[in-house]
Amino acid sequence: MSSDDELAERLRAGDEKALRTAYDRHGAAVLYLAQRLLGNRADAEDVTQVTFVAAWTGRDSFDPRRGSLASWLLGIARRKAVDRIRSTARAERVSDTVREQPAPGDDTETPERIVDRLIVADELGRLPEDQRRTLEMAFFDDLTHPQIAAATGLPLGTVKSHIRRGMANLRRRWEVDGAAFGTRSAGPTRAL
Repeated sequence: MSSDDELAERLRAGDEKALRTAYDRHGAAVLYLAQRLLGNRADAEDVTQVTFVAAWTGRDSFDPRRGSLASWLLGIARRKAVDRIRSTARAERVSDTVREQPAPGDDTETPERIVDRLIVADELGRLPEDQRRTLEMAFFDDLTHPQIAAATGLPLGTVKSHIRRGMANLRRRWEVDGAAFGTRSAGPTRAL
């Protein structure tokens, strides 16, 4: 049976049998540490596997002057377990955020309303940046013209002009698309 130093040298040289021997020799310790950190046998087994894959792919980074093969493997396992904990925490935060979102209303949107929203969103995207921004602030953020002027640093007259021109562009598009999709009962502000 070879020493860990000899085993490490064989591993660094790319000897696949050395990886198997390292797993046989230190796999139980890696699994134990992962299970202690994660509290879950299945996750610990995954981390153990990932640890030995990382050891194989990063075998050139092992430096016997900095520690033993066992401590190097346990260090990799610890990092992989922490990565797993962080990943799980992120996934839980995303799930919590989704669960906290209000349930969609009972009133389902009609296909016409969805088309209306798409038309407005598309036309907003075509507007010059200043016009789009002022329209979004007016309709989505519910800001007054003076509040928009203060927030953007634009003169009040320019804000009013941007909104007027933006609405005219939306209205023209609405009339063209309204003719293509059938008559609409309300103007573009209905979808805003």
